[in-house]
Parts: sequence; C-alpha cells; structure tokens
Amino acid sequence: MTRSTRDRWLGYAGRLLVALILLFVLLPTVVVVISSFSSTSVLFFPPKGWSLRWFERAVSYDDFRSGFYSGLIVTAWASTLAVVIGTTLAIVIHRYTFRFKAVLEGILLSPLFIPHFTIGLGLLMLVAQLNLGRGYALVIFCHVVLVLPFVLRSLYVSLQNLGQRVEMAAASLGASPLRVVWTITVPLMLPGLFGGWLFAAILSFNEFTASLFITTQRTQTLPVAMYNYVREFADPTLAALSVIYIVITATLLTLANRFLGLGRILNVDAPR
Repeated sequence: MTRSTRDRWLGYAGRLLVALILLFVLLPTVVVVISSFSSTSVLFFPPKGWSLRWFERAVSYDDFRSGFYSGLIVTAWASTLAVVIGTTLAIVIHRYTFRFKAVLEGILLSPLFIPHFTIGLGLLMLVAQLNLGRGYALVIFCHVVLVLPFVLRSLYVSLQNLGQRVEMAAASLGASPLRVVWTITVPLMLPGLFGGWLFAAILSFNEFTASLFITTQRTQTLPVAMYNYVREFADPTLAALSVIYIVITATLLTLANRFLGLGRILNVDAPR
C-alpha cells in the first residue's frame, strides 16, 4: 500500500470516527426531540402518534412559568453583576502585578473544578448557621460565583487582543487612569463584555445543581421546577420544554456569533 493510499484511508477513518462521536453525543438530543412530539401520556420512544399538546403544556404550566420568571430575575442580575465584577478584576489581574495575584486568580477560577453541589450545599449550611433567609440575593450571589470564571475567560481574551497604544496615547495627553479605562478600554472591550454576559446568562439560566440546594418555592428557577415536575409526572412535557431550551439557546449563540464573532472573542478561531 502506497503512502498516499494509506493517508487517504486514514483520512476516511478519521472522518468516520468524528461522525460516530457526533452521533453518540447528539443521539440523546435526537431521542428527546422526537419524543416531545408524542401523542401518548407516557414518555415513549419511538412515539406511537404525533401531537403538539406537550409544547402547549410546557408553556402554560404554572410552576414552569413562575420558574421562568424567577430564572430571568436571577439571570439578569447574576450575569450583569458578573460582568461588572469580572471586568474590574480582569483589568486589575491582567494589567497589574501585586502580591498573591496567582492566589486571587486561582480563587476566582475555582468554581471550574469545585463541584457545583458542593458550593450550593456550603452556601445552604452557611445561611442556616447565620439565620439568613434563602431569598433572591442568595441565589444571585451563588450564580455570580459560578459564572464569574467564564466571564473572566472572555475578558482575558479581549484584553490580550486589545492594543494598548490608544490607551497610552490617551494617558500621554493627560487622561487619568480611571478615565482611560472608562473612555478607552471598556468601549474597546464591548464585544468581549457582551460575549461574557451572554455565556453567563445562558449558564445562569440553566444552572441546576447548586440552585437545588438554595432555592425555595418562591425563588425556584426553571431547571429546579423541571426537576420537581419529573418526580411526579412521566409525560413528554419535559421533552417539549427541552426542545424549546435547545432552540432558544442555539438561536442566541448563532446570532451572537454571526454579529459579534464569538470565536474571535473566545480565541477559538483558527488564524488565517
């Protein structure tokens, strides 16, 4: 077998392997999407009939609607606060050198490897010891902690791609460091800020593991409401709601990538 023939067959094998991996990853999603159109009252695959009634139930069920509104409140506050805090910390860590800088960065990125249920359980025990209520403030604080590493990642890349010549020119003309940040640095970081906010919002809205420990009936988010629902019912409503989730998330990411270029923001585009 010649080398060109061997390389060609290796290329075919590589494509086949990638296709099998994608099929393995996407297969559960395909099953859920098909099952969401089932006409039976029990989650069944393949469906014996077809119906859209479970989508109607998914958007009209009271607990889902209240969980959706609570999730919007938590997501809006958590993602916005994470961007504000993350921008300040990213600029400080990226531009300045100080003692315990590595320690601070490690603490901020620790939610990436600490299980979320550990953070949720720890906060639950803390508020119980301090006799604090489990209101929206606790849920928002928890979500800020969880999404902050992803915001920092987006902002680090923006700062690395940001040339400092304009900032140095503004400083040489007499602008104070704070004015340089607010009039030069932050406006140039807007794509990264929006990208970080978008990913924080998606992660916050879908957060379940930690939220399960710290939410109440009044503050439960949509994923927690979905968990409580599946403990009592076994119909395709959750499959229909999952399809709505997938469509909305995919649409938001596609639009953001189309108009902002999230690949460049997150430094995953291959250089050309």
